Amino acid sequence: MPASAKKTRRVAVLADSDTRWKWGALTANRIAPEDSDIRLDGYLLRGRATPTARQLQEVGVHADSLNEVTAVEFLRTMAKEQYDVLVLALVGGGVQAMLHGLKRVWEGRSDRPVVVTGYVGVVYEKLADGLLLRHGADLVLANSRQDAERFRAVYEGVGADASSVTEVALPFLGGEPYTGEHDPYTVVFAAQPSVPDNRKDRTYLLNRLIQHARKHPEREVLLKLRSKPGEHTTHIEELPYQKLVQRLEPPANFKLVYGNMGEVLDRTDLMVTISSTAALESLHRRIPTVVLTDLGVREVLGNHHFVGSGCLASWDQLDEGHRPTPDEEWVSRQGVCADGTYGAAFDPARERIAKLLGRPGGLPALTPYYTPATAPGYLPGILARHHLGPDGSPLPGAPAHDREPGPVRQIVRRAARGAYRHGVQRVAPVIRRMGEL
Repeated sequence: MPASAKKTRRVAVLADSDTRWKWGALTANRIAPEDSDIRLDGYLLRGRATPTARQLQEVGVHADSLNEVTAVEFLRTMAKEQYDVLVLALVGGGVQAMLHGLKRVWEGRSDRPVVVTGYVGVVYEKLADGLLLRHGADLVLANSRQDAERFRAVYEGVGADASSVTEVALPFLGGEPYTGEHDPYTVVFAAQPSVPDNRKDRTYLLNRLIQHARKHPEREVLLKLRSKPGEHTTHIEELPYQKLVQRLEPPANFKLVYGNMGEVLDRTDLMVTISSTAALESLHRRIPTVVLTDLGVREVLGNHHFVGSGCLASWDQLDEGHRPTPDEEWVSRQGVCADGTYGAAFDPARERIAKLLGRPGGLPALTPYYTPATAPGYLPGILARHHLGPDGSPLPGAPAHDREPGPVRQIVRRAARGAYRHGVQRVAPVIRRMGEL
């Protein structure tokens, strides 16, 4: 269809971290109806994990506009702006708060946007909790056939409408398939901010990575890091590998790298991780991929999700040259689409959104499973964290709920946010560690 004949759809994405911004923005592009272009407006929810300019640049996803907002400011904007689709790329509690807030600001409106939410990657913990907090969106995206089945079972099991569950795939898969070894042969360890969560285990992994570099001087061994010290991602990182490595003397073929994971995978011959979503990106490109068993196969590590994948192995095996062979049936159930069907993975979501946008009379009010009647001991606390009352309206004293912030307020807010981040990222971890002595 000629570009001039395409309809422009207005899409908004609200995200609370760099990873969720990447997921939300890429998802917005993937699910846009095929006969349309999109104008993408990004909103970053102010908090401890609000991405920095460097993180946003590294993500490599661009929007037509990008603004940092509080929950109340965002709701005020949604009351005035007309969007076709809204993607909530937030932690579960944030999604639930926004659903109730949006229900209030859109009261009496049938021309509201289609509301979409989902998960950034592998869902290996808090399945019921996270899902029920996301209930109420028009589409709850499942990144694989396995997740779609689990999501529907949870909703149906509590008597909630499961029709919102829509099977797709991870939106950031792509890149050229692996065709053979590079020169030099490159091993990449994809670090995670919160797994493992203690100095002993993180030091162990770092030592084994360095030992592998020494044992194989002909190889390039890369430690792929998500953030620089002082930056936050989706999860808190209290023991950055950058600081741990300062006490060691790695060989010249060992390097720390940042940047877009896709670009790193372009030169990867062996991907190693505990349970990072990078493993799924790697499997999609048919790069040899290992999920480590050195620290056990445990729910707290998330590597239990890979049971049956054929990818579980230890550093001892890798040191001796082991290359895993993934189980094709397992891979096909994980939304990895290594068989070339990735292009069609988002068709069901596009079709559903197009149908909702064309619904006669517009869309009905949002109806989350949790209400003051069904969860009176849980929901008010979730909403209060975002300065919202039980009915989704701003609580008294909510930041700038009644007016746009002026220049002085903006300066004070930036200073306060800097102090808050310093407290969360630098001071609080030190206090916690002192308490463990």
